Amino acid sequence: MRSGAVKRSRRMLWPHSLPVDLLQKERTGLKTRHYNTGGPGSATILLMTPADQPDAPVASANRFSSADVVSILRERGWLAAEPSGEQHAWSERAAAMLGGHAAGRVALADLLGLVFQYDANEIISRVESHVVLSRYAARDVVRQVALVLLEGGPLTSDRFKEIVTALKEGMELRGRELFHPIRLALAGRAGEGELDRVILLLDEAAGLSFDVAVKSARERILEFCSAVD
Repeated sequence: MRSGAVKRSRRMLWPHSLPVDLLQKERTGLKTRHYNTGGPGSATILLMTPADQPDAPVASANRFSSADVVSILRERGWLAAEPSGEQHAWSERAAAMLGGHAAGRVALADLLGLVFQYDANEIISRVESHVVLSRYAARDVVRQVALVLLEGGPLTSDRFKEIVTALKEGMELRGRELFHPIRLALAGRAGEGELDRVILLLDEAAGLSFDVAVKSARERILEFCSAVD
């Protein structure tokens, strides 16, 4: 069973768009959550959590706002001047997506730090990273994600769902075998579903003029693969 899955993964084809029926839980194994950022021009953000991960964290009430995010960015030296309209909108989305998964201000700052700080060599040097990469098909997962991101284009929520669905169906992976390598390579840490939200903040932040250059998902996966090889 395992060997067959590996053989299939090596000859997988990655179409630009994959049909995903989110109402068929038994097919995708995913649950969906909707977040609305609020305010003018707000958008509903669709996020996924794996249904086969019973230990996935449940979001608590969000007590953080864009002002809290901006304050943290200034304290850490990631934003010096007054935020632009785009930076303020990003801060609102960051507060909406991460706030309910942060037990306190320190935890929120920690999650934001994953957006603004990324060093693949340092990540690979950790013992826990070696544990993740030693698991079944972990490196194959990273390579397949890299192939998709190298096609170009931002890593949106819809595109992230397509990648995850393709890996689940093509490599027959579930739970930490699937999600931990993705989170390690893109968020810099293997963990639970809040890291997927960090990943979905990357590409927009990379296009904004923060005082620290944010590495996009594509830049991160390239750096990570180079460090692993």
